[in-house]
Amino acid sequence: MKAIICTKYGPPEVLQLKEIEKPTPKDNEVLINVKATTVHIGDTKIRRLEPGLGPVKDFFFKPMMRIMMGFNGPRNQLLGMELAGDIEAVGKNVTLFKIGDPVFASTEFKMGAYAEYCCLPENAALALKPVNMSYEEAAPVSNAGLTALINLRKADIQPGQKVLIYGASGSVGTYAVQIGKFFGAEVTAVCTSANFEMVKSVGADHLIDYTQEDFSQKSNAYDVVFDAVGKIEPSRRKKSLTKSGMYLTAFALSGNVKLKAKDMDYLKDLCEAGKLKTVIDRTYPMEQIIEAHRYVDKGHKKGNVVVTIR
Repeated sequence: MKAIICTKYGPPEVLQLKEIEKPTPKDNEVLINVKATTVHIGDTKIRRLEPGLGPVKDFFFKPMMRIMMGFNGPRNQLLGMELAGDIEAVGKNVTLFKIGDPVFASTEFKMGAYAEYCCLPENAALALKPVNMSYEEAAPVSNAGLTALINLRKADIQPGQKVLIYGASGSVGTYAVQIGKFFGAEVTAVCTSANFEMVKSVGADHLIDYTQEDFSQKSNAYDVVFDAVGKIEPSRRKKSLTKSGMYLTAFALSGNVKLKAKDMDYLKDLCEAGKLKTVIDRTYPMEQIIEAHRYVDKGHKKGNVVVTIR
């Protein structure tokens, strides 16, 4: 099968399209014929060996990343954390899915979505694909949408509460705006003015251009501040919160957080009810994975960058 291999850390050019052996599902696994994946920020950070926590923290965390991921290059050379496709085969103990089922899934830090085929346990973060979504639209929901959902649930948002989403025009951010609105919040989106119309189209009530205005200068303004990109400085995180307000960050989710199939089903229902949609900035074929990573590395993507696997 065709797959994208990352044998060492570095720029997008370290990625290679190669032929490797097609996997065989274990007794509790399904074999997915992958139709779409994404360039997730996690993929780029692993490829670059950059935690993305700032220069000082990155200096200390890089050695830890080498221990966890591999010293000279990723131990798991197949990146890719989000996918959508069709089940082609099932292990003998699988009862939740059948051959032919269209599904979407998060591979989490096991990765492996940058290939024509991927095996996952049937109890992974795996669910039937929303019927009203293409494979390209469904793939990003599996991880970015799940990250937004898990974080915002922590706040137990009540109707009418004021929620600020920092980095609202990104992958996690666009889903967070929609989920916040579904929970009944009054949502303020922070991004650049170039993305105002896009975030308004997914439900934002108020807009702040972070290049022109510092949201943290408004005291007692928000019940929840969700940093979808992990870029709010510690000194600014709680300035604008109410006394009982909560600060959340997407970077609190780590490999220790177990993504659950029931949450995937919840997101599927939201998508099919028209409450959650995917913003796609660009779509690349598998053969242009280097260009896709190069674009994401620039840091200006709107929503999601999708890669088609055919």
